[in-house]
Amino acid sequence: MSSHPATAPNMAFPEPRPTKPELPRKSVRSLPCRQGAVRAVRFNVDGRYCLTCGSDKSLSLWSPLRGTLLRTYSGHGAEVLDAAGSFDNSRLCSGGSDRAVLFWDVASGQILRKFRGHAGKVNCVQFNEEATVIVSGSIDSSVRCWDCRSRRPDPVQILDEAKDGISSIKLSDHEILAGSVDGRSRRYDLRMGELYADYVGSELGAQGAWEGIAGSTNPHPAPSTGPITCVCFSKDGQCTLISSLDSSLRLLDKDTGELLGEYTGHKNHEYKLDCCLSERDTHVVSASEDGNVYFWDLVEGTLALTLPVSRGVVQSLAFHPTEPCLLTASEGSVQCWREESFVAEDELPA
Repeated sequence: MSSHPATAPNMAFPEPRPTKPELPRKSVRSLPCRQGAVRAVRFNVDGRYCLTCGSDKSLSLWSPLRGTLLRTYSGHGAEVLDAAGSFDNSRLCSGGSDRAVLFWDVASGQILRKFRGHAGKVNCVQFNEEATVIVSGSIDSSVRCWDCRSRRPDPVQILDEAKDGISSIKLSDHEILAGSVDGRSRRYDLRMGELYADYVGSELGAQGAWEGIAGSTNPHPAPSTGPITCVCFSKDGQCTLISSLDSSLRLLDKDTGELLGEYTGHKNHEYKLDCCLSERDTHVVSASEDGNVYFWDLVEGTLALTLPVSRGVVQSLAFHPTEPCLLTASEGSVQCWREESFVAEDELPA
């Protein structure tokens, strides 16, 4: 009878509990923009820099945590309403009330191309992933795609299914998400060549309808919420977040249009305000006309934080892509917010 040495049983250790996300509630920096009213603030792709869009027709590039102004870009004929940086930080795009879309070289400050074709002010601009195409949305009810590499002045594609102005656009690697004043969000799947429209209703939830790009309409739309002010994708790409002028935000399943969550408590009746998701998709964040920024727990829908920012409307905000860092724009200034435990480099002991 052979004896075998006893083998130790496999020990199962519990996975470490994920740390509870910290919310940015401590003001660590104020940017002295001097651009008139700041219409938009935007992080670049990795969160090291940010752009501020001014009513004085200028666009500024900052290192926000240091409060350093790196360069100012001048070339728009009216106030700048939105801007975005390319994946490699070498190029910028911007849109404004002068109906123009501008394509910039970051280092030299030169305008590389000026795209004209919109019949009204350009509310929103985004690059595709490779920064070869600029996508712009305008109050003329169209989304236009401009080829940065071509010398041709015309857009390579015009998406004009909206019945009213385009207020907000976001891009994934193969989709364009557009929010409109007509109360609908439209997602263009560029791989499939199809359009998915969500009609978000206060009473009946959300109802989605697949449409061809030519755009047949859903015969049974849910009652509309009114003008959409901002749209965005969740970081995991599974959901869309939509804010509208009925002072509510709605989280939808991207593929089915199912209403997953509704968030209220802020004030949004008059202005085009920004909303977003936190860096880990744990919280829904919205600007507000009462001078606060509101944070809700994404899953539970409960209000997690009311952050007092200013006495005026908080018009724009941007969340850092990987850290609990928030930028807010109200009137003429931009505030940088971090978590309570954050210590700035200039505060560290020597």
